[in-house]
Amino acid sequence: MKRSILAISSLICLVFLSVPVVRSDSVKTFRLDSLDGLEMVNAKGEVVTYRGRRAVHLTPGGKDGQMLAIVTDTDFKDGMIELDVAGSPAAKDPGSARGFIGMAFRAQPHAARYECFYIRPTNGRADDQLRRNHSAQYTSEPDYPWQRLRNENPGVYESYVDLETGAWTHIKVEVSGVKARLYVNGSAQPCLIVNDLKAGESHGQLALWAESSTDAYFSNLTVK
Repeated sequence: MKRSILAISSLICLVFLSVPVVRSDSVKTFRLDSLDGLEMVNAKGEVVTYRGRRAVHLTPGGKDGQMLAIVTDTDFKDGMIELDVAGSPAAKDPGSARGFIGMAFRAQPHAARYECFYIRPTNGRADDQLRRNHSAQYTSEPDYPWQRLRNENPGVYESYVDLETGAWTHIKVEVSGVKARLYVNGSAQPCLIVNDLKAGESHGQLALWAESSTDAYFSNLTVK
């Protein structure tokens, strides 16, 4: 009888041990109140208080172009990314600057290649409808910059979304395989849908992204 009880107990233990455990580390949160774990690419970073919250502030670190802060403790393929951004044209830049700011994902080492969604805040409430239609943008660098995508497929990889220049703006990116969707400020519907991510089904790091003509702030990054 004792042997039977022991055998049943051992079987129960084995069953429980074989059940997979769902771990909380499937969600990662980066408060972005420190530069720790960020690799700067063509950018300088500092931690400041902007509109009531601590944030990473990016400024140009070299040549004009794209500034990135790679979040080194990430390896992202599919899932959801959420981030608060605030962008406006830098004071020294001409009127053509738009405040370009967003999120890069599936980035290869040192941002050699990456997918990207970004917004142009000054376009969101412009009086020119064509400018409004260029408020949100997808690119795949370096092979598919915005100019190529706009020339080859007008209106397919950019769209309108209401934006306020310099205000904190919540962006959410959902990625699955070669498809991705961009949501802005808690909207239930995406403002931009991409069904053919140009780098295919890749994986890589996440990065804060902005143009060097932008006064760029980032806060509260969450990855699921």
